[in-house]
Amino acid sequence: MWELDFISEEDFTEHVRMTIEKYGEKLTSYDLKRFNKNIVDPVKMLFDKIVYRTSWEEIIRSEIFRQRDKANNNSIGYFHQGIFQYISHCRVPANGTEGGWDVIVERADGIMIPNGGTVHTVYVEMKNKHNTMNSAAAGKTFIKMQNQLLRDDDCACFLVEAIAGRSQNIKWETSVDGEKVGHRLIRRVSIDQFYALVTGEEDAFYRMCSILPEVIAKVVRSLPQHAVPVDTVLDELRTRAAKYSTSDDIAMTMAVYLLGFGSYIGFSPSTVSQESET
Repeated sequence: MWELDFISEEDFTEHVRMTIEKYGEKLTSYDLKRFNKNIVDPVKMLFDKIVYRTSWEEIIRSEIFRQRDKANNNSIGYFHQGIFQYISHCRVPANGTEGGWDVIVERADGIMIPNGGTVHTVYVEMKNKHNTMNSAAAGKTFIKMQNQLLRDDDCACFLVEAIAGRSQNIKWETSVDGEKVGHRLIRRVSIDQFYALVTGEEDAFYRMCSILPEVIAKVVRSLPQHAVPVDTVLDELRTRAAKYSTSDDIAMTMAVYLLGFGSYIGFSPSTVSQESET
């Protein structure tokens, strides 16, 4: 039997499938050009290799994983936000519409706000992690919420965090123009508390997480097998390193240096090549 009352098995499975397909978009193979699109930091790579006593192969694979993982954070953001389109009283506006809110909750019978009475609409800004906003971004978000309260005195505004410091539904206090500000209807809410509020089930987020591994596995089994990416970064670096008449490790170091420093004084490929021959 399906164990979640607030979302159907069909809708949940479809949402997981769409999230996995967004992951699939990141499986394009990496060549050296794509790997260095945003210019990697050769000095950091060198420190990581030597300090962690690892190989160039492991360092390159780790950097490719990091780049893919960074892109996949958007896919997880989609999962956390988009699921609410299937939950009663919630809607997920198209990007850039309805004031740019991530989720809007409306209940004709009202929504209880701790120490804030009852409102009929909650506007949500959703973040993956509690520490992803700097002070300027936090101030801008708070002002957006203040403006919404000025336009609608029957609403509350939530900053919902998937990875919060702790479970909470508290008055959000931050700094705007150097002054500490807060409002009882502008709140900082962990995602478990938000699930509880919109579903009426205190452990709704826990139960969703409990069933998630099974559904992910089932969807993965049902999808066509994605082509395994064939990353050529290491081979291309080795080809470049082979031009240097020195030890393999130093030659690879030079090849990695040129990713970020190819136009720097003393780092031109011709200069490095000449010095490696002396």
